[in-house]
Amino acid sequence: MTSPSLVFIILASVIRWINAHPKIIEQHHTKGIEKNDKFPGDGETQADSVFSGISTFGRLPYWQCLNDKSKSFDIAFIGAPFDTGTSYRPGARFGPSGIREGSRRLNLYGGYNVPMETNPFNNWAKIVDCGDIPLTSYDNAVSIKQIESGHFELLTRKPSSYSERDGYALDGSVLPRVITLGGDHTVVLPILRSVSRAYGPISIIHFDSHLDSWKPKVFGGGKSSVGSINHGTYFYHASQEGLISNNSNIHGGIRTTLSGLSDYDDDADCGFEIIEAREIDTIGMDAIIKKIRDRVGDGIAYLSIDIDVLDPAYAPATGTPESAGWTTRELRTILRGLDGIKLVGADVVEVAPAYDFAEVTTLAASDILFEIMSIMVKTPLYKQRGKFY
Repeated sequence: MTSPSLVFIILASVIRWINAHPKIIEQHHTKGIEKNDKFPGDGETQADSVFSGISTFGRLPYWQCLNDKSKSFDIAFIGAPFDTGTSYRPGARFGPSGIREGSRRLNLYGGYNVPMETNPFNNWAKIVDCGDIPLTSYDNAVSIKQIESGHFELLTRKPSSYSERDGYALDGSVLPRVITLGGDHTVVLPILRSVSRAYGPISIIHFDSHLDSWKPKVFGGGKSSVGSINHGTYFYHASQEGLISNNSNIHGGIRTTLSGLSDYDDDADCGFEIIEAREIDTIGMDAIIKKIRDRVGDGIAYLSIDIDVLDPAYAPATGTPESAGWTTRELRTILRGLDGIKLVGADVVEVAPAYDFAEVTTLAASDILFEIMSIMVKTPLYKQRGKFY
C-alpha cells in the first residue's frame, strides 16, 4: 500500500512540473478549442448565447432609421406599438417587443430556411431593425398620422440594392420593403395610405379570423370620425379612400360571426374574395394557395397577417381570439406557397404578449415573419428584360 507521504511527494512533484511548463499545457488545451469552437455549416456559424443582449428582430443590426436619413437598407423592420383601436383585449402595443423576444433563435445557426431554400439573413438584401415609430398613446388621430409618416419615410428611401433598376413604384423606382410589427390591426390603414402614395392602389393578401371591412355604423357605431377608424373597419376606409384594388384582394382563415349576411356583401364591395378557415378541411392547403395566387395574379401585393388567423391553441396571446383556426404549420406552408409573389410590404399584428404562455404566440409570429423575409429575398422588386423579378 502506498503511504500518504509518498502520494503527497508525487502530487507536489506534478504541481512543480506544471508550474515550470505553463506554455505546454496552454498549447495542448487551446489547440483543441481552436479546432472545435465552431459548429459545422456553410459559414461555420457560431451558435452563441442568443438569450443575452438587447433584442432586435432576429438579432439584426439596430439602426435609428427615422433619426438618420443617411442609412439605406432593402428590408426594414419597424414597430407600430398602437392598440387603442381594439374592440376587446388591449395589449398589442407590446407586440413589437414581444415578437422581437420570440425571434432570438431565428438565426442561431445562421438562419437558413430549408423549405424555402434560402437564407434571408445572409443574402443580397441589407436587412435592419429600425426600432419603433414614436407614437402618442393619447390621441388616435395623431397616432395614425405618425404611423403613416414614419412608414412613408422608410418606404421611400433609396434602397441599398438595385436602386439603378426600374421598379414598380409610381415614379418607376425600386423601393425598399417595410415589415411592420403591430400593434392592433388599425395600423394597416395608415400603412396602406403610405403604400398607396408610393405604388397606387394595391392588392391585399389578408390572413385573419375576421373580415375587418365592416362599416363603422356596424363595428363601433361610427359615433365619431376618430372612433370610426378601428381594427374592424380599416379595410372599409381603405376601400373608400381608393387605397386598395377593387378586384384582386383576398382573405384567408375567416371564421368570424357576422352581424348578418350583408357583411359579406359589404366585404365584396371592398374587392375581397373569402377563403373560410374550414375550407382547409375540404380543399386543402394546395387549393388555398392556388386561390390566393389566382386572385392576386402577377401584380404587386401587400401582405397583412393578424395572428388570430391561428387557432388560440397556437396563438393565445391576441386581442380577439377565435376557435377553430389554422395551425402554425398550416399557415407557414401556405405562406411558402406564395413564393414568387411580389410583396411590397407586410405586417404581423394583434400580438398581445400579456396573454401568452411560454412565448407560444411570439414564437409563431417571428417564424411567420421569417417566411415573409424569405419570400421577399427570393423575389427582388425590379424589372429586367420585360420581366418582373
